[in-house]
Parts: sequence; C-alpha cells; structure tokens
Amino acid sequence: MSNEKHFTDEIADEIERDNTLSDNAKAQVMRNLTKLKKTKVNILITGATGSGKSSTINALFNSEKAKVGQGVNPETMDIKKFELDNTVLYDTPGLGDGKEADIRHSKNIIDKLYEKDSNDNMLIDLVLVILDGSSRDLGTSFELINQVIIPNLGEDKTRLLIAINQADMAMKGRFWNYAKNCPEPELVKFLEEKVISTQRRIKEATGVDVEPIYYCAGYKDGDEEQNPYNLSKLLLYILRHTKEEKRAVFAQDINRDKKMWEDDDELEDYRQEIRSTLLESISSAASTGADIGNDLLGGVGSLVLGRAGERIGEAVGKIVGGVVGGAVGVVGGVAGAIGGAFRKVFSLFG
Repeated sequence: MSNEKHFTDEIADEIERDNTLSDNAKAQVMRNLTKLKKTKVNILITGATGSGKSSTINALFNSEKAKVGQGVNPETMDIKKFELDNTVLYDTPGLGDGKEADIRHSKNIIDKLYEKDSNDNMLIDLVLVILDGSSRDLGTSFELINQVIIPNLGEDKTRLLIAINQADMAMKGRFWNYAKNCPEPELVKFLEEKVISTQRRIKEATGVDVEPIYYCAGYKDGDEEQNPYNLSKLLLYILRHTKEEKRAVFAQDINRDKKMWEDDDELEDYRQEIRSTLLESISSAASTGADIGNDLLGGVGSLVLGRAGERIGEAVGKIVGGVVGGAVGVVGGVAGAIGGAFRKVFSLFG
C-alpha cells in the first residue's frame, strides 16, 4: 500500500469543514466514503510467457509500491498477489513453459475464477489477457482464452479483456516512429488486422464477442526508455468493463507519472473520458442516499442541482482534478467542482 493520503480522506476533510451541509447529510456522505475506501477491485492478469504482464502492471499502477500478499492459497501459490490501496492484482505465471507447468497453471487460474469473496460474490472482477503483439504464433494464448478462461468465466463474459501488447514490435520493429512514439500507417493497418483476427478466432471457437485493443507498455532499461503507447486507451477499456460502483477506486492507485498517459491513437479522447468516468463515479458514490438537496432546498432539487452538491463537488474536485486536469468537461457544477478537488489524480490526463 502507498503512504499517500487516501482521496476519500481528503474529501471527508473538505466535507467536515463545510458549514452548508446538515449533520445528517454529512453523516451519510461520510458513511459512503468509508465504504468506498474499503472497496476493492480484483484483476486477474494472465498471458503467455514474454507477453509483458509485469511491464503492463508497472505502467498502469506503478506496482513497485505494491506489497506481495500472503493470503494466496497454497494450491494457487504460483499466482502472485499484489495489493495496492484499492486494486488487487493477481499475476499468473506465463503459459508456454512446458505441458506439465501449463496444466498446473491452468488449474490455478480456473480455481481463482471460481473463488468467492466474503459476500459470496465472484472474487475476480476482471480478467485481463495480454497477447504478445510481436509473435505470430499465439496458439498458447488462444488455448488459454478458449479452453481455460471462457468456459470457467460464468455468465458475465464482459469480465474478459483482451489486450495486444508490444505493438511497437508487431512487424519486428519496422514502421514504428520512435521519435513520435507511435505506429506508422503500415503498422497501424497490420495491428488493426491483428485485432480483427483475434476477435474472429475467439468468436468462432467460443461464440463470445470480445473487443481487443493494442498498446505498448513501454520499458526502462538503464538509460534507455520508451514511454507507453495507448496506455490511456487500456485504462479506459478497464474502466468501461468495471462495475460502475467500483470505478472510482482506481483514482487512488493509477500511475502518477503523467508521461505514461500521453501517447495514444487519438481515435477518442481517452483521457477526457477517464476524467469524466472517475468524476461521475466518485460523485455518485459519495452522494448515494444523501438527501442533501432536500436539506437545503426544502424538498426541491437534488444533490446535483443543490448548493450542497456543489460543495461536495468542490471537495472531490480539489483531489481528483490534479491528475486529470482542470476543465473536466462534465455537465453540471458538481463535476466542475469535483475536478478541482482531484488535482493529484486528474492532472495526469490533462
């Protein structure tokens, strides 16, 4: 876990100082923030050996600050558990190192997919399968997806995410613009075809629709360094597939190095949507059940429309605005104010 103050504590401090809110409204918001602080997102990350699982984890979450958990059952001892403040990562051994090892690793993955949390819900929120974009032979990865993960994923197949890493090496390093850190048109076409091919192979084998994306996790080797590409697209991909009530907690754990999020394919404004998604999720989680609008407006209005809502937004905004930038572009005064409280998180995506 990090030593950084949790964003919910900073919001709570702002709320406590706000004299415009009733004691009842404050109490409800405080209960919501306490619940949010304890919320965990559990992600199982798997893929073939050499696909770049560790580099992806480090890029997304700067997991060097994570602690290795001791709570993994002996029968799944090959799966490493990394705990951040709110994000729990299960890093599985890569497949492709021998038949016996693959059988053991597959069994451990299946066991983990069936594991329940203390509320008897499925423990794993998302399964992120990382493919090696530099390899033409993805047979091991498709076997993992089609024969191990999908048959044991249960009814909610939206938990499955497919991401093709090492996009820069997809054509043996050709057509990658290192100066601009992006693919040239020839490589873009090749990567798009790889995405379509992956989608088609999984659909034909399992009947399941997936929407793969490609990216580059980047690397640092001594003085050599390459920033990630499409990492913001990958984060948004993860957020979109996370349960709405859990999305907010990613604000605590995502990598604080702004340059990690800068380069992408610009097909969408990924950083803007990350800002909006986190802001909306945090605002919703903090205000759930708090009849603050009625407290102030005598039965007229709501949290979003009332002055109290603006005050909560200001509190949240001071914290999240930093990582995702000033003008968050979300409708309403609450969202704008929230952008002010979250500078630590939101300046990353400005």
